[in-house]
Amino acid sequence: MLSRVAERIYWFARYLERVESMARLIQVYTKMLSDLPRDSGISWHNLVIASGSRAEFERRFTVQDEKRVVRFLLEDLSNPGSMMSSLRMVKENIRTTRDVLPPETWEMVNEFRYFVSENVHLGINRRNRHAFLDEVIGKCQQINGLMADTMRRDTAYHFLRLGRYLERADMTLRTLEAGAWMLGDFIEDDSLHAGDVVWSSVLRTLDAMMPFRRTMRVALNGEDAAQFLLEDTLFPRSVMCCLNQMMESGQKIPGSPEGCPGLDSVLAKIEKGVDYSDPAALLKHFDVLQRDLGHMHGCIAETWFHAH
Repeated sequence: MLSRVAERIYWFARYLERVESMARLIQVYTKMLSDLPRDSGISWHNLVIASGSRAEFERRFTVQDEKRVVRFLLEDLSNPGSMMSSLRMVKENIRTTRDVLPPETWEMVNEFRYFVSENVHLGINRRNRHAFLDEVIGKCQQINGLMADTMRRDTAYHFLRLGRYLERADMTLRTLEAGAWMLGDFIEDDSLHAGDVVWSSVLRTLDAMMPFRRTMRVALNGEDAAQFLLEDTLFPRSVMCCLNQMMESGQKIPGSPEGCPGLDSVLAKIEKGVDYSDPAALLKHFDVLQRDLGHMHGCIAETWFHAH
């Protein structure tokens, strides 16, 4: 497989996962703020932090109200992390790899982009936001389901998995980071009920509430929620599970004796653990792991996309 084709498949999967993750974040955050008291002190700016677009937002805006944040994250094409920007890159990356992916994928992506372009305004106001974002999540899952059911398990498929699971691990960390920031505020205010609402929302963002309850068998709390989303090996959106999936696919792609470059050190840090009761230690841990994922992307690019 040509390295430029492999890179585009990898990025196609990353951007598609990014579109779904953004929809999940905004949808669950909206519901969480509806469940909290008006004086809870929770800012929409936490959503910008979770999206990874904090520097760009703060460079351009001083007001951090709901409408400005949601518009920035959904439809602002000058924000490279917005849903519309990511969807544009989904189409761009599949445009030149149509002979590698199932032919129906191209048609589904085009229909998806048209739907979002015509209806993204519905996501700005709360009244129609849930229905719009629910449709976005469903369309992402349809495209992923098509590829899972029809693609041959060849090199292209494994580059697709590398991109998807690296992006998914990164978004899980960002979601946890947003929860940890809010948890720190609530510990200072001794607002236990609000803390429960926050961690419930973190788990629901990742469709993890039922798996968490079945696995941990404890009352909902931030420490166990964070540990589950980092360390569980069987839940498909936990960081550990995502990295194991990457290792499995990396070992099946020719060109690297390590399997997936840079992965072992990240797995070791997660296995070592952290003091989950300390919000400051948690935030530092998340930050280190996010930097490691960025380094891992660089290793993947050097190994398979830019190798000389």
